[in-house]
Amino acid sequence: MSLRRFVLRRVLASIPVLFGVSVITFALIHLTPGDIVDLMVANNPDASAADAAALRRDLGLHLPIWEQYLVWLTDILTGDLGEVYSRGPDVQGMMLARLPETIALGLFGWVFALLIAIPGGIYAAVNKDQFGDDVSRFAALSGISIPNFWLGLMLIAIFAVELNWFPVLDPQTSLLSREMLWWLILPGITIGTAASANLMRILRTSMAEEMNKEYVTAARAKGLPERTVIMKHVLRNSLISVATVAAFLTAGIVSGSVVVEVVFGWPGLGALLIEAINLREINLLLAITLFVGVFIVIANLLADIVYALLDPRIRDEY
Repeated sequence: MSLRRFVLRRVLASIPVLFGVSVITFALIHLTPGDIVDLMVANNPDASAADAAALRRDLGLHLPIWEQYLVWLTDILTGDLGEVYSRGPDVQGMMLARLPETIALGLFGWVFALLIAIPGGIYAAVNKDQFGDDVSRFAALSGISIPNFWLGLMLIAIFAVELNWFPVLDPQTSLLSREMLWWLILPGITIGTAASANLMRILRTSMAEEMNKEYVTAARAKGLPERTVIMKHVLRNSLISVATVAAFLTAGIVSGSVVVEVVFGWPGLGALLIEAINLREINLLLAITLFVGVFIVIANLLADIVYALLDPRIRDEY
């Protein structure tokens, strides 16, 4: 199967998944008790039950849930994400204002993960079952086991409060400035640690399996330097497994950004999601949740495409 046809089939297969994500997201959010009208009435002692009913009609919340979903889906497909009732600006504007902060944090987390995982995984595989391998496995297991919020709080306590090396809480500088790097380090390490640990374990296992295969023995028998065998042959084939799980790890970074942004006071989409929950802003909550779902689906799609590029046999198996 050609790569173009493979990509087209994967894109078409993603459409029902996205539809399912939108249905589940909408249903779960609307099944939770309370809404923006309840909050507005609670904050206004003079509001009567008739006022609440009128406001609910104005916002379309009196309609059956399936009808609300169709209205919302139609608006979404036409690029209208709705309004933020308690603040005035539209949902799209608020999300676009916060999105660069989340992207910067996610990219920093990924760069940190790759910088640790690739050399760590290679070292562990080359020194399999030796002391260095045991240390790397312990470090990887620790990185996977430690909760994001606890790691973030410990980094703040040690490196920001005790040593005063890094600033934290609500960056006071431009995202493109050099100073921003110092604000990114602690939350970036927090969000990238679990991904780094997972990648290191997967790369170590994959490389250890590849090093036992006949083509590696043949390459060594030809007199190729060990460094060439490892970096050019073993690592390249091992990256197929890494690319497969990269999408799932990306999903973890995106979902983990909610906790990390709250802990560090980072003004991204994760912090905005918590604000939306507290304010019962359904449109904002739906938009951010759906955005995360769509991002994860696209990340999986890209991982499949990369997988097909690295191993053309996958195209025929799909």
